[in-house]
Amino acid sequence: MPTKKSTPDFLLVFITLMLLAVGMIMVYSASAAWATYKFEDSFFFAKRQLLFAGLGVIAMFFIMNIDYWTWRTWSKVVLIICFILLVLVLIPGVGLVRGGARSWIGVGAFSIQPSEFMKIAMIAFLAKYLSENQKKITSLKKGLIPSLSLVFFAFGMIMLQPDLGTGTVMVGTCMVMIFVAGGRILHFVGLGLIGVLGFVALIASAPYRIKRITSFLDPWEDPLGSGFQIIQSLYAIGPGGLLGLGLGKSRQKFFYLPEPQTDFIFAILAEELGFIGGSLVILLFALLLWRGVRIALGAPDLFGSFLAIGIISMIAIQVVINIGVVIGLMPVTGITLPFLSYGGSSLTLMLMAVGVLLNISRYARY
Repeated sequence: MPTKKSTPDFLLVFITLMLLAVGMIMVYSASAAWATYKFEDSFFFAKRQLLFAGLGVIAMFFIMNIDYWTWRTWSKVVLIICFILLVLVLIPGVGLVRGGARSWIGVGAFSIQPSEFMKIAMIAFLAKYLSENQKKITSLKKGLIPSLSLVFFAFGMIMLQPDLGTGTVMVGTCMVMIFVAGGRILHFVGLGLIGVLGFVALIASAPYRIKRITSFLDPWEDPLGSGFQIIQSLYAIGPGGLLGLGLGKSRQKFFYLPEPQTDFIFAILAEELGFIGGSLVILLFALLLWRGVRIALGAPDLFGSFLAIGIISMIAIQVVINIGVVIGLMPVTGITLPFLSYGGSSLTLMLMAVGVLLNISRYARY
């Protein structure tokens, strides 16, 4: 093992905590009206988010001090546990149905989303595989197919819920990792064609997915149905202008945009803080990506590099998809905005993942 650095990347810590602080403020602002109406407590969602943020930060600093090679040792065990949870979530009475997807397992008054933890488990396992078989990755039979078989099996398990958004993020992250490891462009072109055909089949197999695509192309075709969320999101962003309406002064959060504290929180942020506020948040994500890439490039071994690339790619893909949906560039997918959106499993996972990055930074050579 390489010699440990004395300190982690404190700039990465600062950026993460800044995003988390913005998220806490916006979760309260976006959810206060809905929480008051449904639970008679304007702080209902904010308090739960604060609890998960606190647990997540504690987990982040705890994991920051765990040697990242531990994840190499236990990656197979963690992956198996996540597969077991994906099976359990499909069992009626065990898995909870929300928004048409059986994606949660209830734990007391709270719930966890196994597919979220499968993402980081798959990243750790694939990082181990690629670090041990990098020379084979240019071979279709010996490298690419074995590395992707487990990924697509996990994707299939997630689609049984169904949860296309989370599955897409996981597959996209793994593709980035394989590409960085030396995968051939020709193989990716072939996989891309197969992926397009598979994506079309998935869309055609479920009417609600077809509606999401058509509403993305022309949301005003069904303004009170499939296009409702996108239209209301644009109605939030547009009036925000350069400086926004002011913190807490959103109009769309008053029962126009459904549950604005989750997937569409960036729309409320843009409405209240304007173009400048939205741009500053995007800048923070860009800085987070920069620090993550630096850590990956400076990691002392292949496993650390691939693990860091996987984590930062997962975050970047989620940010691009979420904001793309909110501003009308992509179909609605149900993906949260890292560190900002309300959601216990997603927030905790992201902070734990940053903890792994911070540990790698203690070994990295800049």
